[in-house]
Amino acid sequence: MKKVIKYSFYSVLLTVGLQSCSGYFDDLADNPNQVVQPTLPSLLSTSTYKIGINSYSAASAIVPFVQYTASPAANGAGDTYQTQNFTSLWDALYFAMADANEMKKVAVTLGASEYLGVANLMIAYNLAIVNDYWGSAPFSQAFDINNFYPQYDSEEAVYESTLGLIDEAIAELSKTGATMPLAAANDLVYNGPSLNATTRRELWLKFAYAIKARLVNKLSKQSNYDPTAVLDAVDNSFTSNDEDAGMGIFNTRNNWAGVSLSNINQSLGGWLSEQLIEHLDGTTYGIFDPRLPKITDLTVDGIYIGTVNGAGNRGTQGNTRHDENYISRNSPWTSDEAPLWIVTYAELKFIEAEAALAAGNRPRAYAAYLTGIGANMDKLEVAAADKATYLASPLVAVGESGLTLELIFKEKYIATYLNAEAWNDARRHDYQYKDFTMPENAALETFIRRLDYPQGEANKNGQNVPTEVPRSTRLWWD
Repeated sequence: MKKVIKYSFYSVLLTVGLQSCSGYFDDLADNPNQVVQPTLPSLLSTSTYKIGINSYSAASAIVPFVQYTASPAANGAGDTYQTQNFTSLWDALYFAMADANEMKKVAVTLGASEYLGVANLMIAYNLAIVNDYWGSAPFSQAFDINNFYPQYDSEEAVYESTLGLIDEAIAELSKTGATMPLAAANDLVYNGPSLNATTRRELWLKFAYAIKARLVNKLSKQSNYDPTAVLDAVDNSFTSNDEDAGMGIFNTRNNWAGVSLSNINQSLGGWLSEQLIEHLDGTTYGIFDPRLPKITDLTVDGIYIGTVNGAGNRGTQGNTRHDENYISRNSPWTSDEAPLWIVTYAELKFIEAEAALAAGNRPRAYAAYLTGIGANMDKLEVAAADKATYLASPLVAVGESGLTLELIFKEKYIATYLNAEAWNDARRHDYQYKDFTMPENAALETFIRRLDYPQGEANKNGQNVPTEVPRSTRLWWD
């Protein structure tokens, strides 16, 4: 949802600091300077802030895998699938779950259904990332304050727990007449001043259904994939861009804008991959996509050109000439005040298109496909005339009979730009985007499928960490 309130970061910081991460994470000692029992509003601020930041952190880990970005240095670890230590990401996801679990416990005690629903959704979102990146993970024992060495649940069990949390969230958020509605000032996702308590609850309910649609659609390779269940979730979720879930409260600016600013100041990051640029500039698909100038800026040479994953910068100017494309602070997606988008209406329409196609409902699939493109273009503020021209192209307007899964994934790749969900799609699609190639100097023989368990987890809970498998090993749903 578009941010319409500018909060003082210091007021947010006060609430973000009101954390109680217990059990596996932090056995709190008595401390007169520490909040022993945080309030539901403070925990709401903490959890909604962290879901946004974690969406960025999770995406930044995998954007080289899907070739949205590329390192300007040859043989970059992310570009070439080398082992990396993502302890900080793992910890951030679990700390966020611990905070949401505290909110859940307080909400149960007070009978606060809306807070309970949001808490379940926040736990589920962070848990799903853990499950998608690593597979097996601690959950059933993770919040036991007396257990510092929780066992790992299987990949399938973690998925089922996540889905169960979403269903619980939906049940709680479906209740009307809550005695303790969500505190508007502490909700950093849906914080518009025009939202009344009922509308805010309904938006969170739609958010929960959007995450459910993602989860159920993730089983597209499995024999028990149920496109009807996906479509049922879609039908209860977002109906326009205005309902998108995003977090737009920052210390100074959007995190991706911070990457871009660092690049401008020669702390080189945020270089865009040749794959992404050629996906959009007409090289790969024979049509120039008007979203390209809304994502990045022309180079100093007045052209669009990306960096080859694994090969590094093309030029000889010490990587400082700015003759390749980068994440832009001028983009509506990555400007200083743009929210960190968690899940959008456009993404949901492509989920709908995929599920409807699988269900044999081509009219619905084609309509959703076109609507998804249009919604994403509107999000990126593409001019109406350019949008109409693109949608009318015979390369895009293929008709119901011409719609393919490849076209849906091609367009969804753009709609999930800089979103962690893009890696799930790449794996479900077996990286079969047109002309999508392995990075140069890759450490694996095939595309990456999972992350190594973090070193910090091996140090803290090594007796339970599963035996490491190659990063090319598929997760159960893949």
